[in-house]
Amino acid sequence: MNRILKKEQIFTLPNLLSIIRLLLIPVIVYLYCFEEQYIAAVAIILISGLTDVVDGIIARNFNMVSDFGKILDPIADKLTQITVIFCIATRIKHVWLLVGMFVIKEIVMLIMGMVAIKKFDSVNSAKWYGKANTVILYAAMILFMIFPEMNSAFSASVVIVCAVSLVFSLGLYIRFYYRLFINSAAEHNK
Repeated sequence: MNRILKKEQIFTLPNLLSIIRLLLIPVIVYLYCFEEQYIAAVAIILISGLTDVVDGIIARNFNMVSDFGKILDPIADKLTQITVIFCIATRIKHVWLLVGMFVIKEIVMLIMGMVAIKKFDSVNSAKWYGKANTVILYAAMILFMIFPEMNSAFSASVVIVCAVSLVFSLGLYIRFYYRLFINSAAEHNK
């Protein structure tokens, strides 16, 4: 764990971009919940998403991938996602289903990730299915923000697509961690 918290692991441009994403969260809440400036809130979400893409590109292309960044980046993502979902749920009641599902998924992911860190002293990067789930959630949340009065049948369909995506992603992560732990146990028993 000390390796994760070294100074050169923390003070990198990709990590600064993740911190900026964290700082944009209250701006999104303010614009959406208090000012009801939905398009402005969407613009901030898009800026946040852009910083997420840019920090990944910089980290990989300039050898700035760090274990601290592998933890900070998803924290910024997940906090942004749950905040946006929660904000929308205050106006569209059936979105509360996504709040519950998202929280359960992230608790399971946190437990599996912490066990992996403790067991292997390393942090696993996001997988394609986690990234796909993020894209689907953001697309849905932006739809809800741009069209706050959307038809309830279409709105329910969007929630179902997000729910399926959350379950699919969680299932594949559980399979990934299961295989990781089983392979480790098999290696240990040799």
